[in-house]
Amino acid sequence: MPVKRPSAAVAAVIALSLTAACGGEAGGAGSDGDGLGGRTDAAARSGYPVKIENCGTTQVFNEAPSRVVVTDGASVAEVSTLLALGLGDKIVANQQSYGASEVPGRVEAIKELPTGGVKRNDAFGVPRESMIGLRPDLVLSTTSYGFDPKNGFANRDELRDVGARSYISPQGCHDENSKLTIEDSYRLLRDMGRIFHVSDRAEKIIAASRKRIAAIASKVKGKKKPKVMMLFTNMSMGSNDFSSVVAKGIYNDILGKAGAVNAFADASKTSFADLSKEKVAATDVDALVVIAYQDPNPAAYAEKLLKEFPQWPAAKNHTYVTLSDSIYLSPDNDRAVERLAKKLHPEAF
Repeated sequence: MPVKRPSAAVAAVIALSLTAACGGEAGGAGSDGDGLGGRTDAAARSGYPVKIENCGTTQVFNEAPSRVVVTDGASVAEVSTLLALGLGDKIVANQQSYGASEVPGRVEAIKELPTGGVKRNDAFGVPRESMIGLRPDLVLSTTSYGFDPKNGFANRDELRDVGARSYISPQGCHDENSKLTIEDSYRLLRDMGRIFHVSDRAEKIIAASRKRIAAIASKVKGKKKPKVMMLFTNMSMGSNDFSSVVAKGIYNDILGKAGAVNAFADASKTSFADLSKEKVAATDVDALVVIAYQDPNPAAYAEKLLKEFPQWPAAKNHTYVTLSDSIYLSPDNDRAVERLAKKLHPEAF
């Protein structure tokens, strides 16, 4: 999902970037200095221990986690990845939900997951005391935001001290996700596959996704690339009329595979551009992509924008696409590529 959390109604933000550390060493309770205490030959034969280098920490797993807490971060990447890998029964508390999905049954599957009975704090997350009380052995966060004590959350050292490992998703060490690509979705799948000893499942999903995306990209290769405006509904992240317009990140990687370009890719050095109505009106937009975040009717928002900017080629041709979870960090990026390509290049299919 987006880097900035929606103001007012949803507030607080996830954000991603590539460098630096996000916490202390994580050997785990009852372990030696290298985190391998309690290792047995049986564990070794089963594929454990597993070491994951994550935002400046080494997370060591002597067995598959069985009490996972998934924090919000305005994302469903982590919970969707666990569900795609058949690991829903490992979750004791899930805080992620978009209310929409390109995957049949995904919304219902997320609704059925336990929430842990947690009351969120003012930072829209699990308070420190509640987190400790859940007795997790793994806590997943989209970014370092989810482990920041300034937000009232348990930090990574505190979690380590009670025997919980912690994991920040790819590119999530800081609060900016402009470097995300589809490869990061695959990395999340691979890491979870290793941690839970289901790497075979992860690799099958990755292989199928690569094959599907490659096939779609070959169909649209060489075709004229429409200029796309992509933005989130019901979200304000700046001072202008259009502050949730996508500029950089995984969205552009997906657009490229679908045979399109971002009309506002140069409007910001970060993930989102904060644009005036005049700037938007002066830009030729061939197609509109509306991303639903807790919005049951993103098509209505798309229709509204097309009426507001009748000069756009997108308005004249009535060209728009609505998406939700598959356009962001996700095990299902191939679905976004296909949906976009078929709408923007129908003659290729």
